[in-house]
Amino acid sequence: MSHYCDLAPAHPFHGPYHDHEYGFPVEGDHVLFERLVLEINQAGLSWLTVLKKRAAFRAAFEDFDIDRVAAYGEAERARLLADAGIIRNRLKVDAVIHNAVVIRGLQAEHGSFRAWLEAHHPRPHGDWVKLFKRTFRFTGPEIVGEFLMSTGYLPGAHRDDCPVQARVLAASPAWARPNDASGT
Repeated sequence: MSHYCDLAPAHPFHGPYHDHEYGFPVEGDHVLFERLVLEINQAGLSWLTVLKKRAAFRAAFEDFDIDRVAAYGEAERARLLADAGIIRNRLKVDAVIHNAVVIRGLQAEHGSFRAWLEAHHPRPHGDWVKLFKRTFRFTGPEIVGEFLMSTGYLPGAHRDDCPVQARVLAASPAWARPNDASGT
C-alpha cells in the first residue's frame, strides 16, 4: 500500500499540502475549523477532490469564520446546497454549521478550540473518536484520525524517512511531546 509521502511530492495539489500543512501543529481556530470541514467533506470522496475545491470551500464558508458559519440559517444552507463549487451534501453542510456552533461553545468554555484539544490531549485514537462523536456531528474514526494527524495531535502523517517529517518534528507537534501516550 502506498503512503501519502509517496503520492504527494511534486503533485500540484497534494504536494503543497503534504509539504507545508499535513502533520504540522495548527494554532488558529479558523484553520482547525477548516481542517475539520475539509475532513468531513472528504468522507466517501478522494482527498484530491477536496483539495481541488478548497478555495471554493473557503469562499462558501466565509474564510471559515466560525462565528459567521455558526449563525447560518436556512438562506445560507440553501446557498451552500446550490454552490456547485463545493460538495453539496445536506448532511455534511448541516454538520459544518452545527459544528461551528459547538466550537463557539468550546471557545466560550476553554478560550479556544485549540485549548479544548489541548485539554484532552494526549489520548489514543479510539478515545478521541468517542470524544468527537459525543461533541460533533459527522465525525467517525477516519475523519477524526485524519483531522488529528493533519493538525499534529496524532502521529502517522509522514513516514520517518520522509524529508517533511523532520520539519514536522521541529515544529513540536502535540504527539511528539515528552510523555505523550496518544499512540495511533
